[in-house]
Amino acid sequence: MGYRGYGRVSAYLREKRTSPRPVTVQPPAPRVVTRWILSRPETLTQIEQLRLKAVLANCPELDALTGHVRSFARMLTERQGERLPQWLDAVRQDDLPSLHTLAAGIDRDLDAVIAGLTLPWSSGVVEGHVNRIKMLKRQMFGRPVSRCSASESCWLTDRIQMHAIASPHGCLHGERRRGGMVR
Repeated sequence: MGYRGYGRVSAYLREKRTSPRPVTVQPPAPRVVTRWILSRPETLTQIEQLRLKAVLANCPELDALTGHVRSFARMLTERQGERLPQWLDAVRQDDLPSLHTLAAGIDRDLDAVIAGLTLPWSSGVVEGHVNRIKMLKRQMFGRPVSRCSASESCWLTDRIQMHAIASPHGCLHGERRRGGMVR
């Protein structure tokens, strides 16, 4: 009872396992291709350049994107902000919706972007301090803040504790607002 052809199936599989498989090159991971596109072409090894060329030959959209990314990088590193309007026009001519969104965002404040790409001044130090302050704020979120020394009693802390004990719902106001939210 049951299927009696297991010997045929195993012989067929054994034959397939011993026959040589065609050698295929596994395509590179998207992260690797992204690194190749964002790197300066002269820093890539010859093998990386050949593999990137093969990937770009199979995908015309990615080839166009690579040209725009590298052109923008040149504009950024060589402080050529005056070329930005031509770059935006070239981006709009290709069918790359994500770059169209970027171009629309740049258009909203074109003068500031051109100045940022052209002028030698940078607000990087200020932005770094703002980033550091935000990180510290995130780290301190939810921690209790006590401005009282251990020896003196803080009337505000005592008052908050009294309200929390007296409140049936555990909120500071002693009442429950709409949707369980306390204002």
